[in-house]
Amino acid sequence: MFVGTCSDAGKSVINAAFCRIFKQDGYQPAPFKAQNMSLNSYSTPEGGEMGRAQVVQAEACGVVPHTNMNPVLLKPTNDKSSQVVLHGRPVGNMSAKDYFGVQHQKEALFKEVVQSFKRLEQSYSPVVMEGAGSISELNLKDRDITNMRMAIQADATTYLVADIDRGGVFGSVYGTIALLSPEEKAQMKGIIINKFRGDISLFNEG
Repeated sequence: MFVGTCSDAGKSVINAAFCRIFKQDGYQPAPFKAQNMSLNSYSTPEGGEMGRAQVVQAEACGVVPHTNMNPVLLKPTNDKSSQVVLHGRPVGNMSAKDYFGVQHQKEALFKEVVQSFKRLEQSYSPVVMEGAGSISELNLKDRDITNMRMAIQADATTYLVADIDRGGVFGSVYGTIALLSPEEKAQMKGIIINKFRGDISLFNEG
């Protein structure tokens, strides 16, 4: 699983790259992202909607995109609400407050997400997972269905991706991991510094 210190750290591209590497090495990989937020949806052969990032990753795996690879898709309708798409089908509109605030709603969605993951696991190995945004959003962490809760559920070998172009990469990496619970920290197996350019020797002491 590839998770991030922030949104747009490069998780999707790195995930796609590893999907292709696993495919070239003789495995049968498939991508998985529990929850995506995007207006740019893709229509699967069955007519369901899913996020385009997982479609690219599926292509890297050489497999047909399926909504199991992205069971929950949020399509923003304005600054405060989104259409919720579950298993490729719209199930209604929700405000951000309702979506993140109604605990039983998130528990029901998490069960659906886990079932999608298990279905993928029966046909593919490895399942190359992607988190969403930052893994240390303390205000949303207890209701998160996408990041470390999913990593623990799947017992995923987890790598943290940070974008050095944004600056403050040491602080963002250290702070992100420091805010995790001991159980979450146990899943972390490495750190990827994305977009590094120049003389690597200048980075070594850090």
